[in-house]
Amino acid sequence: MPSEHGHRREGRHLSYQRSKRAVNPNTSLIKIDGVDNTEAANFYLGKKVAFVYRAKREVRGSNIRVIWGKVTRPHGNSGVVRAQFRHNLPPKSLGATVRVMLYPSNI
Repeated sequence: MPSEHGHRREGRHLSYQRSKRAVNPNTSLIKIDGVDNTEAANFYLGKKVAFVYRAKREVRGSNIRVIWGKVTRPHGNSGVVRAQFRHNLPPKSLGATVRVMLYPSNI
């Protein structure tokens, strides 16, 4: 069920792009809630994606950190998208929630 946040949608970090034996951590596979086909996934192309996590050490008064990325293209026919992040997502993010922002908008 899609989240009810007005400016974002929730998604899950499924995996990295991979083949049978090789793994490419530069590209992450994201499943966006409520997106079940390629046509719906095409709406999210170019949208910003944020992986928000908590670190142990505080920096500038906060221990919350963000890794930003963007949706680059659909992956397959079931609504999964590929996203590239400024820094590759860490393995602890597998299965974790990511925020898919509804900007930049082309409507």
